[in-house]
Amino acid sequence: MKKIALFLILSLSIALHSIADEGMWLPQLLGQQVYNDMVKKGLKLTKEQLYSVNKNSLKDAIIIFGGGCTGEIVSAKGLIFTNHHCGYDAIASASTVEHNYLKDGFYARNMGEEIKTRLSVQFLLRVEDVSNEVNNALADLSGKERAAKQREVMGAISKRMSDADKFIEARVSPIFKGNQYLVFVYERYNDVRLVGTPPENIGKFGGDTDNWEWPRHTGDFSIFRVYANKDNKPANYDVNNVPLKPKWYLPVSLKGVKEGSFAMIWGYPGGTNRYESSYGIKLATDINNPSLVELRDVRLKYMREEMVKDPAIKLKLASNYAGIANYWKFYDGETKQLLKHDVFGQKKAAEEKFNGWAKGKPEFENIFSEWKAAYDKWLPYAKQRMYISQGIKASPLIGFVEALSGLRSALNNPSLSKENLKKTLERATAMRSSFLLSEDKPSDEKFFAAATRMFYQNIAKEQQPKGFYEMLAQKYGSLDDDNTYKKYAADVFGNTIVLNDARWNAFIANPDVTAFNNDPAYRHYDAFVARYNAEYEPLYQEFEIKNNDLGRLYIKGEHEMNPAQAAKTYPDATFTMRVSYGSVEPYNPRDGVFYDFLTTSKGVLEKYKPGDYEFDLTAKQIELLRKKDFGQYADPMRKDLVVGFITNNDITGGNSGSPVLNNKGELIGLAFDGNYEALSHKLAFDKTFNRTINVDIRYVLWCIDKLGGAKNIINELKLMR
Repeated sequence: MKKIALFLILSLSIALHSIADEGMWLPQLLGQQVYNDMVKKGLKLTKEQLYSVNKNSLKDAIIIFGGGCTGEIVSAKGLIFTNHHCGYDAIASASTVEHNYLKDGFYARNMGEEIKTRLSVQFLLRVEDVSNEVNNALADLSGKERAAKQREVMGAISKRMSDADKFIEARVSPIFKGNQYLVFVYERYNDVRLVGTPPENIGKFGGDTDNWEWPRHTGDFSIFRVYANKDNKPANYDVNNVPLKPKWYLPVSLKGVKEGSFAMIWGYPGGTNRYESSYGIKLATDINNPSLVELRDVRLKYMREEMVKDPAIKLKLASNYAGIANYWKFYDGETKQLLKHDVFGQKKAAEEKFNGWAKGKPEFENIFSEWKAAYDKWLPYAKQRMYISQGIKASPLIGFVEALSGLRSALNNPSLSKENLKKTLERATAMRSSFLLSEDKPSDEKFFAAATRMFYQNIAKEQQPKGFYEMLAQKYGSLDDDNTYKKYAADVFGNTIVLNDARWNAFIANPDVTAFNNDPAYRHYDAFVARYNAEYEPLYQEFEIKNNDLGRLYIKGEHEMNPAQAAKTYPDATFTMRVSYGSVEPYNPRDGVFYDFLTTSKGVLEKYKPGDYEFDLTAKQIELLRKKDFGQYADPMRKDLVVGFITNNDITGGNSGSPVLNNKGELIGLAFDGNYEALSHKLAFDKTFNRTINVDIRYVLWCIDKLGGAKNIINELKLMR
């Protein structure tokens, strides 16, 4: 590994006790004082056992699972534990109405019963510092030129260090907003099979009501296995592949947790922006978040209406609905917490202090005047952007139309060969077939109508598509009448070639760009999305480039202003491997309320509502819980089955499925959520209220063994008593 830049070493080398629980630390660069603090809190492993380039270490058991979660290897045969919601789409895809694994659960009794998926996993091989190479190429550049050059250089480094034939992928990650650059090199395995999942009334127990809430009683886990070729190397799916022999796997502890117990979480936190400016905080609380919440609320309403009518529709929409609902509630909570704790005011005070220091320093003294000007220029269009992305394009039909932009380009290209046009049409037809499998026309049509009306009501008239709403009024009726938009939506959905097999086939047989452009779904896309992309997206890109330049300079200046504080900072999460450490802790969310650090089966039975979509239980589950048939998974102190526990670790999206480890590196739980009182964590960490919600590993094992009868899976694990 190349020598790491001094800036980064300093940034990761010191952590005082007062901030020990905050921070998503790069494990390969743990400074001695960070490690010493971990030991002081109870860690029993050496630094080399945590992370080593030359030897196998704990980091080799931590994987990127799918496209945005974390998983961990828990057996010598490549068994993976992750969250139920991380495996949700794969479970839904493997399900049918007759064999509904999402609803009823599934456990393979042997490897022959394991189910092929489209998932892949990635193992981190190494990390190298490439700051000098990137920064030398970017010297004296700013704005568009810097952004373009950065993409070029990062792309070249990634390509140079990747090897597709060997399934090696390299990705450069800018940290500290582009003051540092690290390249992460991964090995991808494409043969991942479903081994087990609890029924949905365990994996999603509590549903949207309990989402982001504590106390929690959700068994949020699923089980997969990674396969390799006979040489233990990555390979695409093949029936002759064999279970991976991992470099490291996690032992599983049956010892449980106590208040104050050391807890360490490894994983791939997806993204934070804790060095955001006060202007960015205000944009989030005043425009972006409220718009997203309002539009997703309407979309969920129409999906829910259709899902309750038909089990097949529920299964079809389940994964998409869960994802939309998850972040609907998140951004609602984020706004409330940012306002409650006056994060804007805190940022403003820090910026005023910085401005005082920056006077007379040409590189830094104009940062905030330029920042204000950039935001003032963009703000009039910010709401429109949210209504395009979360409203107009959020209609699956319009989203699919956008995906067919390559087809339109081909039709507009007179020099394109017949053979290439044929291939383009075949790809478009395959994409359409895939789209139709997931499309629910009734809910999509209703949302399409609602989003069209909301755009008219809430976006400035001068930003609305020219002539569009005048046409609507003339052809369909009053713009203040819901029926106008419903009639328009019915026309679009009833006449587009996308949803009509006969019209699509006729178009494919005689492809004509005029017919394509005159399709009602494409006209709608052109009126809103294409117009936005042409007129307003360039303004946003200009804003983003300026915002990034100023953010990078601000962090650089802050570190120059206060080197001691710089030594206690950590980079924002960038979906790269991180470790956080803390302890099992209860909390008081508000006056007169105390939340214990764990939940038990008693709470599961208390929440039980027969027939309820979110809180139902199976007869077998009720029987076992009432009989207290917990086996070896019972907690000796509580005389009960512990379901979940909380820690004060610092995590964010992407950490879903992350292992929660005790001081010996043994698995004690799976992280799956944050708490509502601290949902500002992407923009501001709350040292008082932040908690990570974890499913206790003993509840996971009880569900597999006592409820699921899959003793074969338990027998694979290395249990620590």
